[in-house]
Amino acid sequence: MGNRDTRVRGLAARAGGWSVRHRWAAVGIWVLFVVLAMGIGSAAGRVDVSDSDQLQGETTQAARIINDAGIEEPAGETVLVQGRDGKIRATDARFRRAVDEVVKAVQGTGAVTNVTSPYDPRAKTISKDGRSALVQFDMRGDPGTASDRVEPVLKAVEKVQRTHGSLRIEEIGGASMGKTFEDAFGNDFQRAEYSAVPVALGILLIAFGALVAALLPVALAVTAIMATMGLMGIVSHLQPMSDTANSVMLLVGLAVGVDYCLFYLRREREERMKGHDPQTALRVAAATSGRAIIVSGVTVCVAMAGMLFTGLAEFQAMGLASLMVVAVAMVGSVTVLPALLSLLGERVEKGRLPFLNRGRRRSGNGAPEGSRFWQAVLRVVLARPAVSVVVAIGALLAVTAPALGMKTQNLTLDQEFGDSLPIVATYDRLNDAFPGGSEPAEVVVKAADINAPEVRSAIADFRAAAVGSGASRGPVDLTVHGRENVAFISVPLVGGSDQDRAEKSLALIRDQVRPDTLGKVDGVEAPVTGQVAGSKDFNDQIVGSVVPVFAFVVVFAFLLMLLSFRSLTVAITSIALNLLSVGAAYGILVAVFQNGWGASLVGAEGVGAIISWLPLFLFVILFGLSMDYHVFVVSRIREARLQGRTNKDAITHGVVTTAGVVTSAAVIMVAVFAIFGTLSMQSFKQMGVGLAAAVLIDATVIRGILLPAVMALLGERNWYLPKWLHRLPDLTHDEVAAPPPPAVTDERVGV
Repeated sequence: MGNRDTRVRGLAARAGGWSVRHRWAAVGIWVLFVVLAMGIGSAAGRVDVSDSDQLQGETTQAARIINDAGIEEPAGETVLVQGRDGKIRATDARFRRAVDEVVKAVQGTGAVTNVTSPYDPRAKTISKDGRSALVQFDMRGDPGTASDRVEPVLKAVEKVQRTHGSLRIEEIGGASMGKTFEDAFGNDFQRAEYSAVPVALGILLIAFGALVAALLPVALAVTAIMATMGLMGIVSHLQPMSDTANSVMLLVGLAVGVDYCLFYLRREREERMKGHDPQTALRVAAATSGRAIIVSGVTVCVAMAGMLFTGLAEFQAMGLASLMVVAVAMVGSVTVLPALLSLLGERVEKGRLPFLNRGRRRSGNGAPEGSRFWQAVLRVVLARPAVSVVVAIGALLAVTAPALGMKTQNLTLDQEFGDSLPIVATYDRLNDAFPGGSEPAEVVVKAADINAPEVRSAIADFRAAAVGSGASRGPVDLTVHGRENVAFISVPLVGGSDQDRAEKSLALIRDQVRPDTLGKVDGVEAPVTGQVAGSKDFNDQIVGSVVPVFAFVVVFAFLLMLLSFRSLTVAITSIALNLLSVGAAYGILVAVFQNGWGASLVGAEGVGAIISWLPLFLFVILFGLSMDYHVFVVSRIREARLQGRTNKDAITHGVVTTAGVVTSAAVIMVAVFAIFGTLSMQSFKQMGVGLAAAVLIDATVIRGILLPAVMALLGERNWYLPKWLHRLPDLTHDEVAAPPPPAVTDERVGV
């Protein structure tokens, strides 16, 4: 310990050393990289995931047939007309008059085509009880932008409604729903994204007590996000991206960018408080926190790469975008950050806020003593480690228990939005009057000659069998595109908005009706698509990808921890603790959103199911992010052990000295994720609450109680590595800290 130099080795130490020696070059290269990535990405443009890329299976097969044929299905709209008291019939004069006025009104806008009255003999759009009727039409122009042009039609329908108070006259369809959701929630998600940065900055100001120190993590995260946005444009030409991937990338980028900078800056300030000169402080920070950042970053990248194994284009886009932003933030943390800290020196304390962080205690060597709260907790935990392990694991398993009954599905409109939008009530009324009419299944028939007698006969048999089997109550509509040899069969499914019943009807169509009719004609393709089919296919594919994704993430995370700490025990406990954390998050999700326990406390309601993409998404994100804390804390414990401390002393030192930065990072993540829990859509509420709860559990119960208790019980077995594994590459660090100079009297402290 008497060696005056700080002996370091490893990539992080070398990168930090180079950046400190070439400060302006490091900053210049980073700025140039960000500018070039944004410029090239903007010039390249972003290719987004198309409908035909979204899924594998029948839904994709149907989209491929439609795309290959060059058929552009128009955006269909429907106006529901029915009496408010349930007594007025479609044959009544005032009912007919209202329908005629609707037809004239929508035609008068010039924005629609193919208007069909329910009184057209071929329409079959009067309900079985004769009390509801549908006026149907298509929007002119590109169906993808129909929601931008539907407002005049909506106003025309509203005008008719005002003159017929005894009737409900309500429009619904892809364009009108798109506009309604855009108006209500279009900026909701964007506002949450924009508010995340000020929230993070505010918490950092409280944590550091200085404006410059608080701005550094935010600046690193924001520039990493900007660079990744550019890279997404370039990469999208190989792997299409999406707006969802962009939002997830922003969330992950902000979380890890701030975390990594916190880890580095906290250690550098701590070493300076001990009295080390700035260069030595940066060198120690590079070898310790810098290395932890690389280990954590690579582990998070591996976790995000798990999404690539789903086979779902949207998930692959999210995984690749998240992987890129983590890699960029990691590189920035070990290169440009030490350069900036070297340039700023003591100026990192500029903009100090009064009354913040002045009361933190110091140890004899000038370093902060750490959190009093966690010292008190650890005294109890380490005095009774076995009891602590049993209590903590018991509590986590109790929280996890509801997850055993998890049910996943794509949420229906009323589950997603509740009664917050009038159009949801219209959707329910339409499904009640015309079961399955708002979300019919669509059979896309492709044949060498669609007008061949055997094909037309099979289509007719299919239409009859769809109703005869009980899968549909009709009408089963047919649209033939003779030139393209493609036909569309629209099948309203019995069950309507009840997803379970509708899926049973879909299974009848796919497994019985189709094989017995269209399946008997050689050369005919007839995939079934539509909202219910897409939801079923998506859910099936998600469920099918769970095992390979879980296996990939767990195995590679285990190997990375084994190589980074050269301890079989640390690798095993890391995986076990992370799985407990994820399990607890699942349990909370199911309890709140599926069972409805305490849902009103988070402004939600029990909707009976978890959105199908969320469990896998949460696993990947949480497994990656929780490694941040784990690697950082265990690295500090190992470092203290190598410096000669006893096992319990090393655990106390590692947990207490990292408590500030882990708490600050966790509070930021919980606050940012909680913002998304305030959004109106149930799926975003589920995501925000799940992420926030998991991070909170991870930073408190897991890192503050269970980890130290388990390590105390294991003692020297924490660092056990079988002899036959000694040949593994050594990726550990073994810095020897310089002896502290005389005690420092400056009372300014860090996180």
